[in-house]
Amino acid sequence: MNALEGSGKAFDEVGPGDRFASAVTVTETHLVLGAGLIGDFNPHHTNAEYAKGTRFGTPILHGMMTSAIMGAAVGMYFHGTAIAYLEHRARFLAPVRAGDTLTSRWTITELLPKPAHRGGIVVLAGRGTIQDGTLVAEADAKILVASR
Repeated sequence: MNALEGSGKAFDEVGPGDRFASAVTVTETHLVLGAGLIGDFNPHHTNAEYAKGTRFGTPILHGMMTSAIMGAAVGMYFHGTAIAYLEHRARFLAPVRAGDTLTSRWTITELLPKPAHRGGIVVLAGRGTIQDGTLVAEADAKILVASR
Protein backbone atom coordinates (compact mmCIF):
# COMPACT_ATOMS: atom_id res chain seq x y z
CA MET A 1 0.00 0.00 0.00
CA ASN A 2 1.22 3.50 -0.89
CA ALA A 3 2.22 5.48 2.22
CA LEU A 4 -0.17 8.31 1.25
CA GLU A 5 -3.03 6.07 0.15
CA GLY A 6 -6.11 6.62 2.26
CA SER A 7 -4.55 9.46 4.23
CA GLY A 8 -6.20 12.47 2.55
CA LYS A 9 -9.78 13.65 2.67
CA ALA A 10 -12.19 11.55 0.61
CA PHE A 11 -15.20 12.72 -1.41
CA ASP A 12 -17.63 11.36 1.17
CA GLU A 13 -15.77 13.15 4.01
CA VAL A 14 -16.09 16.74 2.73
CA GLY A 15 -18.91 19.18 2.07
CA PRO A 16 -19.69 22.66 0.83
CA GLY A 17 -18.29 25.26 3.20
CA ASP A 18 -15.35 23.11 4.33
CA ARG A 19 -12.08 25.05 4.34
CA PHE A 20 -8.38 24.29 4.41
CA ALA A 21 -5.17 26.27 4.04
CA SER A 22 -1.46 25.93 3.50
CA ALA A 23 1.44 28.40 3.65
CA VAL A 24 4.85 28.48 1.96
CA THR A 25 7.59 31.08 2.27
CA VAL A 26 8.79 31.89 -1.24
CA THR A 27 12.56 32.00 -1.76
CA GLU A 28 14.91 33.01 -4.57
CA THR A 29 15.03 29.31 -5.38
CA HIS A 30 11.33 29.36 -6.29
CA LEU A 31 12.01 32.15 -8.81
CA VAL A 32 15.02 30.42 -10.35
CA LEU A 33 13.48 26.94 -10.46
CA GLY A 34 10.22 28.40 -11.76
CA ALA A 35 12.03 30.02 -14.67
CA GLY A 36 13.77 26.74 -15.49
CA LEU A 37 10.69 24.56 -15.09
CA ILE A 38 8.42 26.63 -17.30
CA GLY A 39 11.08 28.11 -19.59
CA ASP A 40 10.11 31.73 -18.87
CA PHE A 41 13.25 33.77 -18.28
CA ASN A 42 11.53 37.16 -18.49
CA PRO A 43 13.70 39.69 -16.65
CA HIS A 44 10.78 40.54 -14.35
CA HIS A 45 11.53 37.17 -12.73
CA THR A 46 15.24 36.62 -13.27
CA ASN A 47 17.09 39.96 -13.39
CA ALA A 48 17.33 41.98 -10.17
CA GLU A 49 18.88 45.01 -11.90
CA TYR A 50 16.17 45.09 -14.54
CA ALA A 51 13.46 44.60 -11.90
CA LYS A 52 14.68 47.66 -9.96
CA GLY A 53 13.39 49.81 -12.82
CA THR A 54 9.96 48.19 -12.99
CA ARG A 55 6.78 48.95 -11.07
CA PHE A 56 7.60 45.93 -8.87
CA GLY A 57 11.11 47.02 -7.83
CA THR A 58 12.35 43.46 -7.31
CA PRO A 59 12.07 40.17 -9.16
CA ILE A 60 8.62 38.61 -8.76
CA LEU A 61 7.40 35.03 -8.75
CA HIS A 62 5.90 33.79 -12.01
CA GLY A 63 2.11 33.80 -11.88
CA MET A 64 2.21 30.15 -12.94
CA MET A 65 4.31 29.35 -9.87
CA THR A 66 1.92 31.25 -7.60
CA SER A 67 -0.88 29.17 -9.14
CA ALA A 68 1.10 25.94 -8.72
CA ILE A 69 1.83 26.63 -5.05
CA MET A 70 -1.86 27.32 -4.48
CA GLY A 71 -2.81 24.12 -6.32
CA ALA A 72 -0.37 22.10 -4.22
CA ALA A 73 -2.56 22.78 -1.18
CA VAL A 74 -5.45 21.08 -2.99
CA GLY A 75 -3.30 18.10 -3.91
CA MET A 76 -2.10 17.67 -0.35
CA TYR A 77 -5.58 18.00 1.17
CA PHE A 78 -6.73 15.15 -1.06
CA HIS A 79 -3.43 13.21 -1.11
CA GLY A 80 -4.02 9.51 -1.59
CA THR A 81 -7.68 10.07 -2.53
CA ALA A 82 -7.31 12.35 -5.56
CA ILE A 83 -8.00 10.68 -8.88
CA ALA A 84 -7.36 13.67 -11.16
CA TYR A 85 -6.96 17.43 -10.83
CA LEU A 86 -9.40 18.46 -13.57
CA GLU A 87 -9.33 22.25 -13.71
CA HIS A 88 -7.45 25.18 -12.25
CA ARG A 89 -8.06 28.81 -13.19
CA ALA A 90 -6.29 31.69 -11.51
CA ARG A 91 -6.38 35.47 -11.63
CA PHE A 92 -3.29 37.31 -10.41
CA LEU A 93 -3.86 40.54 -8.50
CA ALA A 94 -0.53 41.47 -6.90
CA PRO A 95 3.09 40.30 -7.05
CA VAL A 96 4.71 37.67 -4.86
CA ARG A 97 8.39 38.19 -4.04
CA ALA A 98 11.17 36.16 -2.44
CA GLY A 99 10.64 36.44 1.30
CA ASP A 100 6.84 36.59 1.07
CA THR A 101 4.81 33.89 2.79
CA LEU A 102 2.08 32.82 0.37
CA THR A 103 -0.97 31.43 2.16
CA SER A 104 -3.49 29.51 0.08
CA ARG A 105 -6.99 29.28 1.53
CA TRP A 106 -9.54 27.05 -0.19
CA THR A 107 -13.27 26.64 0.33
CA ILE A 108 -15.28 23.74 -1.06
CA THR A 109 -18.22 25.26 -2.92
CA GLU A 110 -19.92 22.24 -4.49
CA LEU A 111 -19.84 18.45 -4.69
CA LEU A 112 -20.71 16.66 -7.94
CA PRO A 113 -21.18 12.91 -7.32
CA LYS A 114 -19.70 10.61 -9.97
CA PRO A 115 -20.76 7.07 -8.97
CA ALA A 116 -19.02 5.52 -11.99
CA HIS A 117 -15.73 6.84 -10.56
CA ARG A 118 -16.58 5.75 -6.98
CA GLY A 119 -16.36 9.35 -5.81
CA GLY A 120 -17.02 12.73 -7.29
CA ILE A 121 -15.84 16.15 -8.32
CA VAL A 122 -15.02 18.65 -5.59
CA VAL A 123 -15.43 22.26 -6.75
CA LEU A 124 -13.28 24.81 -4.90
CA ALA A 125 -12.66 28.54 -4.63
CA GLY A 126 -9.23 29.72 -3.50
CA ARG A 127 -7.54 32.89 -2.34
CA GLY A 128 -3.83 33.51 -2.09
CA THR A 129 -2.54 36.16 0.30
CA ILE A 130 0.86 37.22 1.54
CA GLN A 131 1.91 38.00 5.12
CA ASP A 132 0.51 41.54 5.18
CA GLY A 133 -2.92 40.32 4.03
CA THR A 134 -2.55 41.45 0.42
CA LEU A 135 -4.70 39.35 -1.90
CA VAL A 136 -2.33 38.19 -4.64
CA ALA A 137 -4.48 35.63 -6.48
CA GLU A 138 -7.94 34.16 -6.71
CA ALA A 139 -8.51 30.70 -8.13
CA ASP A 140 -11.17 28.15 -8.94
CA ALA A 141 -10.47 24.43 -9.17
CA LYS A 142 -12.12 21.06 -9.72
CA ILE A 143 -10.66 17.77 -8.53
CA LEU A 144 -12.00 14.25 -8.95
CA VAL A 145 -11.75 12.49 -5.58
CA ALA A 146 -12.46 8.91 -4.50
CA SER A 147 -14.89 7.99 -1.74
CA ARG A 148 -13.76 5.70 1.09
